[in-house]
Amino acid sequence: MSTTRTAVSAAPPATFAPSTSRTRLARAKFWFRRTGWRHVVGIVLLFWGLFPLVYVVSTSFNTSGTLAGSNRLFRSFTLDNYRGLFNDPTLPYARWWINTLVVGIICSAGITFLSAIAAYAFSRMRFKGRRLGLQTVVIMQMFPQFLAVIALFLLMDGFGGYIPFFGIDTLAGLILVYLGGALGVNTYLMYGYFNTIPKSLDEAAKLDGASHVRVFFTIILPLVRPILVVVGVLSFIGVTGDFIIASVMLKSPENQTVAVGAVRLVSGERRNQVWGVFTAGAVLAAIPLMVLWLRSQKHIVTGLSSGAVK
Repeated sequence: MSTTRTAVSAAPPATFAPSTSRTRLARAKFWFRRTGWRHVVGIVLLFWGLFPLVYVVSTSFNTSGTLAGSNRLFRSFTLDNYRGLFNDPTLPYARWWINTLVVGIICSAGITFLSAIAAYAFSRMRFKGRRLGLQTVVIMQMFPQFLAVIALFLLMDGFGGYIPFFGIDTLAGLILVYLGGALGVNTYLMYGYFNTIPKSLDEAAKLDGASHVRVFFTIILPLVRPILVVVGVLSFIGVTGDFIIASVMLKSPENQTVAVGAVRLVSGERRNQVWGVFTAGAVLAAIPLMVLWLRSQKHIVTGLSSGAVK
């Protein structure tokens, strides 16, 4: 008689330790030390940066027109502040906005072009005093342009006696002053970016008979588009937001920019009742800057990262 033995090998069941509160707390601490604190810092900085913007937008739609009555965000909604910018004959905001746009576009284009020419010369040409000139350009940026505001005023006042078109209280004179301070940190930033372009391209073009002008316009400029966008955007923001030089150069209300006109608006006798109009003007003035920044964000990141590496 054969006995059949059935051997059942029972493997011990897998045991899963329950997730205790102590384990979850340890995992949370580990996550916070690795990446969690970055989220907290990011949220705090985001709130810190967005709250003033949200407050300005809320005040621009508020009916009270005062800062004290705008503590509660979006408590009321009205477009009267925006209508007041264009319906008040004593408030030529449309002219201010156009003046700001004209000065910003011309100055940003001129500063970018002049800085590109200077950067090309420092990067591609070898001449006596090149290093000293580059160091001088950098050192000059230690002294802001508004330190020479008195000298600029006297210079433009005398210059306007011969050519009134470029004198005091003219947009052309203000543009000329801004272009006079074009060479500086922008040139040094472009210089670093130009050095990343292989010089073999220039040499190949010169072998074909191309001059420096042709090399600059047909080869170099298309390759350095990111840094051109960076300098143009930064110049546009700096020019449109300037108050000190513009307030000294521009006197007539119809020739002023938004920065000058808006500040003088809130410094008048009705300064406690015009904050709603002031914030509405600030919102409209920020729209071109916001659109320009968003449209050129990709070039800005590339230009700044490449221009910083020599």
